[in-house]
Amino acid sequence: MSNSLHLEGSPAENRVVVAMSGGVDSSVVAALLKSQGYDVVGITLQLYDHGEAVGRRGTCCAGRDIHDARRVAETIGIPHYVLDYERRFSEAVIGAFADSYLSGETPVPCVACNQKIKFRDLLETAKDLGAACLATGHYVRSRPTEGGFALYRAHDQERDQSYFLFNTTPEQLSFLRFPLGDLPKDETRRLAREYGLPVADKTDSQDICFVPTGRYTDVIERLRPGAAEPGDIVHVDGSVLGRHRGIINYTIGQRRGLGIAASEPLYVVRLDSDSREVVVGPREWLLARRITLRDVNWLGGEPLETLIEGRDILARVRSSGVVQPAS
Repeated sequence: MSNSLHLEGSPAENRVVVAMSGGVDSSVVAALLKSQGYDVVGITLQLYDHGEAVGRRGTCCAGRDIHDARRVAETIGIPHYVLDYERRFSEAVIGAFADSYLSGETPVPCVACNQKIKFRDLLETAKDLGAACLATGHYVRSRPTEGGFALYRAHDQERDQSYFLFNTTPEQLSFLRFPLGDLPKDETRRLAREYGLPVADKTDSQDICFVPTGRYTDVIERLRPGAAEPGDIVHVDGSVLGRHRGIINYTIGQRRGLGIAASEPLYVVRLDSDSREVVVGPREWLLARRITLRDVNWLGGEPLETLIEGRDILARVRSSGVVQPAS
């Protein structure tokens, strides 16, 4: 291997497609790889009808972001393409997001987008363009191993995004590169200014990209009419405390905005989509000694069952949570 991306040959001999969202992270990736001599091609995905979001700050992949990605590409002198994946995104991500909320879950659409759009469809497009790899602005690390590449948390633990990439397959991981995995965010900002990128001071995306108003319930109600059907707010002791505005407006652990009077702080402890009940109880009802996992994706070379025997297991139950012992 003779280059920073663990590819055969010199940088000039390797085409790299960069997934450019229009934000500072992916823009720095494109500029950094260009400065290292790679044959860089930028691609931005148009994932939804962004009419409402063109001028909104704090989103990802909105109309303004496509414009920003194009400006960055012009600044550093690389070709840039916008691909319309709106229909695919609507079916694979937005529809599943709405259905998940209707079943009482709190989905993370970025995981589905990575799994079904960016790391599948976009990855195949990169291969069609003759790229040796697809680079993204995620804060995560991958390292070559005997059987391919392994996934590791980012150097900057506060920026670590490995949580959102848990469903990446070994085949995808071998084609993906994450140049920012060893950098703190401050260094990324510094590089953006050093390269003279027009997005150097752009704020980080915070909202779900297809929820430009910040109200995800609006999207769900539009896609699934009747989704906000009211029901009872029920205490864990079985008593009815009031009425709610539809279970899509609530999430496990929520305390504020319940609209009920009680002698003690109450939290949402369960959402029952069949009975349309929001079940509330004291804080201790949120505690659990056991969690059942689904959609487990094991990236190790050996069978999972043979490795966990007698080993300490660590877990993180939310993207911003602390890694804790779980065995």
